[in-house]
Amino acid sequence: MILGFRNVFTEAFLILKKVNCSVNQLKLTEMTNEDINNWIMYHEIHKLKRLGFSISRIARYLVIDPRTVDKYECMSEDQYNQYLIKAERRKILSPYEAFVEDRLTEFPDTSSAQIHDWLKEHYEDMPEVTPRTVFNFVMHIRQKYNIPYVPAQRDFSPIEDLPYGYQAQVDFGEYNMRTYNSRRKKVYFFAMVISRSRMKFIWFIDRRFTTIDVIIAHEKAFEFFVGMPRVVVYDLDKTMVVDENLGEIILTSRFKDYTKDRGLELHFCRKADPQSKGKVENVIQYSKKNFLYNRFLHDIDTLNDQAIGWLSRTANYLPHNYTKIPPKDEFLIEQQYLTPYYPLTLDVQPEMKEYTIRKTNVINYKSNFYTLPPGSYKGSDSIALVKEEDGKIFIHDKNRQLICSHVVSKQKGKTIRNTHHKRDTTKSLEQLQSRVEDGFSDKPLINDYLGQIKQKWPRYSRDHFQAILKAISVADKETADKTLAFCIKNNILHGNEFEQALHVILDERSNIKTHLPEIKLLNGKNISEINHKPKTSNLDDYENIINQ
Repeated sequence: MILGFRNVFTEAFLILKKVNCSVNQLKLTEMTNEDINNWIMYHEIHKLKRLGFSISRIARYLVIDPRTVDKYECMSEDQYNQYLIKAERRKILSPYEAFVEDRLTEFPDTSSAQIHDWLKEHYEDMPEVTPRTVFNFVMHIRQKYNIPYVPAQRDFSPIEDLPYGYQAQVDFGEYNMRTYNSRRKKVYFFAMVISRSRMKFIWFIDRRFTTIDVIIAHEKAFEFFVGMPRVVVYDLDKTMVVDENLGEIILTSRFKDYTKDRGLELHFCRKADPQSKGKVENVIQYSKKNFLYNRFLHDIDTLNDQAIGWLSRTANYLPHNYTKIPPKDEFLIEQQYLTPYYPLTLDVQPEMKEYTIRKTNVINYKSNFYTLPPGSYKGSDSIALVKEEDGKIFIHDKNRQLICSHVVSKQKGKTIRNTHHKRDTTKSLEQLQSRVEDGFSDKPLINDYLGQIKQKWPRYSRDHFQAILKAISVADKETADKTLAFCIKNNILHGNEFEQALHVILDERSNIKTHLPEIKLLNGKNISEINHKPKTSNLDDYENIINQ
């Protein structure tokens, strides 16, 4: 052991000696701690390279970027010295060194992003730099003035043991396992631990958990414990929770019904607070590091059988590190306080999940867009029900009527469409133009006018046509024709301006009608003669006279 320490110190001394020689040779008069560290790293890179280490291995050993190793190993000592001098001169944030040092000294846990914002806030003339430049400068200041990053500490206090049978904690994990064909396959597992006795249960599947899988996992756990606790603690997992809703947790409908049938009280931890369910967090890590580590995967059923064996001989058999009591022995007491377990008939049919239909008549499913027939979107509350079976997704409406189906894409960020889901905008625009033309007498004239609008506003022609159609819907053809003539004469090629011109003409006509002179009767005293009808002749009499 002593010899090993001597070798380490001897090697460090030789490196420092060589560094000092290099520095003296290069006429550098002042050496900071940062300079010494840089030269030690430089010589370490070259020493490891001479020993035959690869770039990636040197990077892992020295905990630096492989590109840095590649760059430094190609430099001579003179080149590296010049590089350090230029790097020192290139620090464009040097004028703000005192400010950054003061802030870091007062608040050691400040991030480089916060420093960047403070610099922009206090110095209007600060040059435009990237966040990476600020980060490098902050790290330089920390190293130069020996200001380590000190994260904020959270105070913890021991928690008293809960009553027997009161609480269980649940969490989920995933692990990349080896297979016998030299490949890797990810498995997902459910873990439950009874809080007082630390009795554990784990269950594996080869896909991500759904709500149905979570319910089945609960049933397997309760069957394993031959009882149920009163309260179960969870994370805010999307298989169980739809929305946190400011503390008023909204559960998925299937999981809500299940917990109501089982009579369980649920407690959900807040985000980023794993310490509130530390017992099951330890079970997740214990399973990964003790049971799953370097284990080969045959199939899921075999893995679950192996997990039950591991629980009985190790996880629940050995004394717990904190209680110093084997969980299986403590569980003999706790089992008497659990709610008796009875099998529950489960409806394990795939649950259809709600997805929002977007304005473009698509849904976003597993990072891809899948098209629906035109007209499926009927407002912001348009919902589709989706289930996946045998590599296909089936999309239903609110009434569970099948709309369409797609093959699930293994790629991401794609739009998967059926050819008959494409929207024929050309046909609908022609229909709209035809409806506009029907409101005018001179079809060739209005057709030419609409053509000029399409030429001037190719992307907005539909909007202009709709504005014109809306305008003529409150007028007769005579007014529409006058408005058209006025717009052509004044070169008005805009739907809204057409509408304004039409309303001006309508207003003028209404003013003329309101100012017509009053009709006066010749005989104002005899009001009854107003309804007098003149005598009419029979046209046949005139025809007979003419024929004779």
